[in-house]
Amino acid sequence: MKRVIVSSEPISAEVALAGLSDLGGGAVSSFTGISRDDGGVTAIELEHYCGMTEASLLRLIDEAFARWALLGAAIVHRVGRVAVGEQVVVVGAASRHRADALEATAFLIDRLKTDAPFWKKEHYSDGTSVWVDAKATDNDRSARWT
Repeated sequence: MKRVIVSSEPISAEVALAGLSDLGGGAVSSFTGISRDDGGVTAIELEHYCGMTEASLLRLIDEAFARWALLGAAIVHRVGRVAVGEQVVVVGAASRHRADALEATAFLIDRLKTDAPFWKKEHYSDGTSVWVDAKATDNDRSARWT
């Protein structure tokens, strides 16, 4: 099972991960990213290139399947305006054993942050907004998988 969804609709982690526990394995690992207030942020806005983004995320899942013994994986990512406190991304992996599920989940979120074509703008309480540059820490985490 490989699931990729990019949508402006609110995310439910339960729905995003549905089916992973039914694949006959012994482990399901997940990560849920939530929009947070970094110094007056009230919302983030995520843009993507439809078609290209989904293909990029599916390539990451395919790479995870090639590296670990996975039974399934899911990436559900929100686009559009996301208020502080709302879910932005859910990543999950299922496998027979925990190590594969945990490592694949870490790989997927780390690589998603640098490899998937999303653009992020932060909106602030004073009415201003700014496009966000890539973080060096995200690049460092992604590089550990190469």
